[in-house]
Amino acid sequence: MAASRYSFEWPSEALIDDVKKEVAALARCCRDDVLVVISPYRVCPLGAHIDHQGGLVTAMALDKGMLLGFISSDGNEVVLKSRQFGGNVQFRLDGDLIKGCLATSKEEAKHLEDGTWGDYALGAVYALKKRGYIINKGIYGFVDGLKGLHSAGISSSAAVGISFLLALEHANGLQLSAEENVYLDRSIENDFLGLKNGILDQSAILLSRRSCLTVINCKDEKHELIHPRNHLDANEGGYKVLLAFSGLRHALSSNSSYNSRVAECQEAASMLLKAVGRDSSQPLLCNVTIEEYQALKVQLEGVLARRAEHFFTECERVHKGIRAWESCDLEAFGRLMSESGRSSIDNYECGCEPMIELLDIMRSTPGVFGARFSGAGFRGCCVALVDANLAEAAAAHIEVCYKHAQPLLAKQLESGFTVLLCETADHARIC
Repeated sequence: MAASRYSFEWPSEALIDDVKKEVAALARCCRDDVLVVISPYRVCPLGAHIDHQGGLVTAMALDKGMLLGFISSDGNEVVLKSRQFGGNVQFRLDGDLIKGCLATSKEEAKHLEDGTWGDYALGAVYALKKRGYIINKGIYGFVDGLKGLHSAGISSSAAVGISFLLALEHANGLQLSAEENVYLDRSIENDFLGLKNGILDQSAILLSRRSCLTVINCKDEKHELIHPRNHLDANEGGYKVLLAFSGLRHALSSNSSYNSRVAECQEAASMLLKAVGRDSSQPLLCNVTIEEYQALKVQLEGVLARRAEHFFTECERVHKGIRAWESCDLEAFGRLMSESGRSSIDNYECGCEPMIELLDIMRSTPGVFGARFSGAGFRGCCVALVDANLAEAAAAHIEVCYKHAQPLLAKQLESGFTVLLCETADHARIC
């Protein structure tokens, strides 16, 4: 992708070299001995809010993300600095792994830049030790990312956690599979940080491949890479992934709890499973067949009815989306993305006024195949699939329209990104 106001190469050789120099200064070592973890951000074009219910979800890794330069400390001390986040982190592997801040909700957790980013390093050690791995060598590390992309709904937290896992594993001579690291990063967030999320974020970052649609079955934790039957590549003029940022860093709505929606889905599942005589099954909507849901959905009311409706219609959209991607039908895929976004608002009851306004602007922009929230829509950004030939014009149009619609929020974006054009990318790796 040629550099422009909305797109640029990441990570550049100059940036990687700069990160290595920072680690060399921190550890007093040779720059050539420093390794770098490239951990991409991700988007979920279809399969919104159903991973925690064992649903089928899709994802793409982006060519933007986090960098962690590191070198083994040859001792049991972890020493970390960051250009992106505030404060330094230092702890011993044989000490107590005490969090600086316990996050109780995915949507309401304090942001990484507020000092909790070190909890992900602590959590990585915790997860590895809990799984039985011997971790006796720490790291010196320097964390860097694109300023302004935290709290945007593109899984910067999972990218950070995975970075620490890969670095610690390398330092301790561990060679773990991507699937094992999905489990370990989920342990960081579920067991150490107390977030009730599924495996979507970790799987997308660890398993995706450039130009492919990553399909993740969150029930059996298996994945598949969907290759288009014909050549379909962001770098060859087909499509680009467009991120439009709202300027919202904190959720505006008091009804933005992630964990409460998980509980509502489980309650709906429990009622349906009881009605079919399988109340001993785990209360997940994936354990209810579509035929059972169609026959019994009249028994659900209010919030529970809407949560179940979102789950089952979103599962159907994923299956249709897989077929559309295989056949290179970007228009059909985009329509499904927009339908997903509407169901997230109407049935999952996500979003807030500025985010919905941004989403409406994007969906009405020429060249946009489809768009939805990237995340729950209480803050952060929206994601669109856009015609590559119209991408720059679409980005400029969205930027102008949003600045007119939300001037105060747009002003908060002046030091960061308003719209960003991305390409799909490979999974997290060490270089």
